[in-house]
Amino acid sequence: MRRMSLAFGAATLATAITMSACTVKQESSGSNASGKKQITFLTFETPNLTPQYWDAAIKRVTDQHPEIAVKRLVSPTQDRTAYAKQLLQSGQLPDVMIAVSPAGFAEAGELYAWTDQELERFLFPRNGAVKGKVYQLPANTQTIPITYYNKDLFAKAGITAPPATYQELLDASAKLKAKNITPVVTGGVHDSIGPLVAGVWGTDVYAKNPDWMKQRRENKVKFCDPDPKKALGKVADLAAKGYIDKTSVSRDYAAGQQAFLDGKGAMYAMGNWLAGALDGPDKPKFAVGQFNWPGDNDNKTVPAFTGGGLLVSAKAKDLEAARTFALAFQLDKANLDNSTIVDGLIPAIKGYTPPPNVGPAYKEGYDLYAKALANQTVVPAFNFEAGDDAPPPGMGAKIDSAIVDLITGKKNADAVCSFLDAEWAKG
Repeated sequence: MRRMSLAFGAATLATAITMSACTVKQESSGSNASGKKQITFLTFETPNLTPQYWDAAIKRVTDQHPEIAVKRLVSPTQDRTAYAKQLLQSGQLPDVMIAVSPAGFAEAGELYAWTDQELERFLFPRNGAVKGKVYQLPANTQTIPITYYNKDLFAKAGITAPPATYQELLDASAKLKAKNITPVVTGGVHDSIGPLVAGVWGTDVYAKNPDWMKQRRENKVKFCDPDPKKALGKVADLAAKGYIDKTSVSRDYAAGQQAFLDGKGAMYAMGNWLAGALDGPDKPKFAVGQFNWPGDNDNKTVPAFTGGGLLVSAKAKDLEAARTFALAFQLDKANLDNSTIVDGLIPAIKGYTPPPNVGPAYKEGYDLYAKALANQTVVPAFNFEAGDDAPPPGMGAKIDSAIVDLITGKKNADAVCSFLDAEWAKG
């Protein structure tokens, strides 16, 4: 990760916000000079979700609805929710947004609530509801994580099969470390270290109590209860044993992914969207296998999240155009097919089946999810939930920072769970 001083970083972010804010203001929503209905659309970019991907997806919709013109905005960081909040504070909340947490925005009346009729084609129409209302289209399911592994490095370390239990994962990690191979690739940001934590939490907490987050909101359970503390202890132990490189917390999301693709570590707990890179033209030279993050007794648990779709500002200058665009974007067959191929998503749309040309990595991950769905071993993905199923606004970022402290050794599991319970109590 490129390092910069805090002052320079803050100035750069402020400049990016100012520049983007000017762009939003200059090309505001409403009718433009051509008479079309102008809307703004906040996106984000990753190694998989390139500018070309977004532009093509938008064009498919505007070809169907030529009366709509779209100004695409790009979050300057992966934290698009924080950026959306900054735009809101300056009175420039985009008309349409994707993968922004509705928490806080919904309660403040800033988001449009989708009707039952508009949600009728979605498989899980109530997912991510905030106080019973759905503000974010529940368009895609993501398994968070799948554990991807480098088969060549496993063979080099004498590991003949993927771990089926947590002890087997520890044994495999010890063999890899003995060969000077980094066992687990991670990064320091939410989308990089978060999936690993979701895997541990899924097996140790949610597999036993899938309603844990709901009960935490009701103050019936705590982070310092035995099972959550055990999960936090496992993360700390992985770092203490050197199975997670502590210096990797300086990596951003793209650098973490590239480290795995470059063969710089053996295992990578990541969302199923990694399949887009594994099946793409720049796929790694080594063979990649997949397994579910293992619990103490088995590896049947699959954490998953359905949601992450488009949201619409309740105060969009042309609300009808914004709603029309968002629904058309999420339900377009070509857009759905591309999301499976490029970003490994599992569209949660009634009657949808992936295209026959999905790659082998996508197919393997899809089959792991389908098996867990049939076996009823799918659980929530910790700290990737939305709405009433998620931590309160602002708490997710505190969880992320606490996990970094856990990995670097700044805090132990006792200190982290106490910190999280105390922060939760502040409301």
